[in-house]
Amino acid sequence: METEKMKAHAGKLYDANYDAELLKEREICADTIFELNRMRPSQTQERQALLRQLLGKSKENFTIISPFFCDYGYNIEVGENFFMNMNCVILDGAKVTFGDNVFVAPQCGFYTAGHPLDTEQRNKGLEYAYPITIGNNVWIGAHVSVLPGVTIGDDTVVGAGSVVVRDLPAGVLAVGNPCRVVRYITEEDKQKYLSQI
Repeated sequence: METEKMKAHAGKLYDANYDAELLKEREICADTIFELNRMRPSQTQERQALLRQLLGKSKENFTIISPFFCDYGYNIEVGENFFMNMNCVILDGAKVTFGDNVFVAPQCGFYTAGHPLDTEQRNKGLEYAYPITIGNNVWIGAHVSVLPGVTIGDDTVVGAGSVVVRDLPAGVLAVGNPCRVVRYITEEDKQKYLSQI
């Protein structure tokens, strides 16, 4: 028999609000997040241990500043030198993957979850979850929302306040609501700040 969790991983409509297994998993995650967000910033080792317990996969060096919130934790993968600033939210009903050297500014949200437009289905607690993938060397500005099913390519910068509703290619600057590519990142961008070092 196909469980609600199996349906979620298959990208089908699933019961996110009333299924006992998923409710229990979110409760366990919420308790872990509560503990994490109460820790002192100086408790570096304890915080890292708790985050490694929470996340599905992590590399050696990563930083997540509290407060931080997620649904399950086990669907989140972070790469080497990952940095996420305060007040970020990941609704990880599906997998959320961050590459190496990803910077995430404060108040960002990564939302794999969506709901049917039909009120009858929505009121039954049904939703869908589509994976989000963030490439290597990506910088995501403050207050960015990344919506279900989005992939952001390597070396891309997403401007503050953007709402990313569709895939973004590698090596671009993209901003807006909905987020659109403004231009490619150039050699001139690489040289811009070198004189200040």
